[in-house]
Amino acid sequence: MKDNIAELRKIFGDRILEKKEDLVPYMKDASYFEGNIPLAAVIPKNSEEISKLMKICSREKIQVVMRSGGSALTGSPVPNGDSILISMSAMNRILETHLDDGYIVAEPGLRLDDLNNYLSKLGFFYPPDPASSMAATVGGSISTNAGGLRACTYGTTKEWILGLELVLPSGEIVEVGGRTLKRTKGYDITALMAGNEGTLAIITKAYLKIWPIPEEIGRILAYFKDVEKMGRSISELKGRGIIPYIAEFMDKLSLETIKKARNIDSPEGSNYLLMIDIASTHESIDRMLEDAKKIIEAEGPIVIRITRDKDEMAKMYEARKGLYSSSLGLRDFKDEYIEIGDVVVPPSQLPESLMEIESALKEYNLKAVLFGHIGDGNIHANILVDLNNKDHVERVEKFQMAIAKIALKHGGSVSAEHGIGLEKKELLLEELRERNSMEVLTLMKNIKKAFDPEGIMNRGKIFD
Repeated sequence: MKDNIAELRKIFGDRILEKKEDLVPYMKDASYFEGNIPLAAVIPKNSEEISKLMKICSREKIQVVMRSGGSALTGSPVPNGDSILISMSAMNRILETHLDDGYIVAEPGLRLDDLNNYLSKLGFFYPPDPASSMAATVGGSISTNAGGLRACTYGTTKEWILGLELVLPSGEIVEVGGRTLKRTKGYDITALMAGNEGTLAIITKAYLKIWPIPEEIGRILAYFKDVEKMGRSISELKGRGIIPYIAEFMDKLSLETIKKARNIDSPEGSNYLLMIDIASTHESIDRMLEDAKKIIEAEGPIVIRITRDKDEMAKMYEARKGLYSSSLGLRDFKDEYIEIGDVVVPPSQLPESLMEIESALKEYNLKAVLFGHIGDGNIHANILVDLNNKDHVERVEKFQMAIAKIALKHGGSVSAEHGIGLEKKELLLEELRERNSMEVLTLMKNIKKAFDPEGIMNRGKIFD
């Protein structure tokens, strides 16, 4: 291995990290998983350097793990065994901007907030917006097919990728997809990269669609006592052809959390908050907000109001995106961790699913904040877990399986937008068994083998 490291030094110079103190931060992502210390970490500046690295690793059968923002929640970029870790932090540029054709070309280490800060000055934006957008990157969000608050209108990341430059495990550099909105040229390798979690190839360049910023955005805040009425509200809106820009919900514990962390009050008796944003033109925004308010009002919320105040909207938006960090305030002791559930059901099934999840929380005697993207039926559960308490860990694992089965029962899936990684491998198997589709696992393993015959790409993630 020493000879291999010497080869890498010739490629990366002082951009190779070998000291333990420099490598320890790469053992974890934003989840509670802790992996092995990498053999070394490299910080490439271009695809040619990555190509040289992969030729060495392929030849020597050395495992490779990619890391971008480190904001993954399921252990996807956690080193599993001896490996070389590739940090994409230096490949963070916007390479091209084509407003007339509606796309940009970006490197994988570019943070999503930095991308949107740049685009906003041009009147455009990139719609995928995971809660971790401050840290999440282009490459990482593609690798997990990230969604976010705007997914009910714009879908997940895969809808916004035109093409990719990839370095294959062999070291070969290829382009898939392209720069056009339409193309038909055999198997869609571009789409296959969305959600691959670094197990197939290394993304080194992305051709991403962009969209004009809406002229006006207004918000409806509706507080409910009953989850059924909240759920019917979003169903009625969508059934009448009103598709929200964002549609979020928070449960009672979520509301208590943001009150404590951000001093945001809720009306007395509120068990749920429905937060709806409507995007439209200058001429129609007020009418659309009033129309949406009337539909929601018919379901009997405790309090409902409209706001166009940008500061107030930003404060609540950040409170919703920051629920993970705010939930840390619920810990009984500082070493308590948060494990995040990420299931999805058809939006019409969300009220019944939520009630069953709340019953499961009581059954397993656990504390969790329930919230998520009601517009697309995505339910998150921030579950407090004591990793030093074996019984507590087992109850959390049983609860995760319980909410997965609830999602499957209602026609949903065990993972909406966080990926599989290390955390949800058993849940993925449960879904395949439930759907009588275990042969899909064989197909995935065959795809993996076709891309990565030496098995060096992020071993042990998604499946064993």
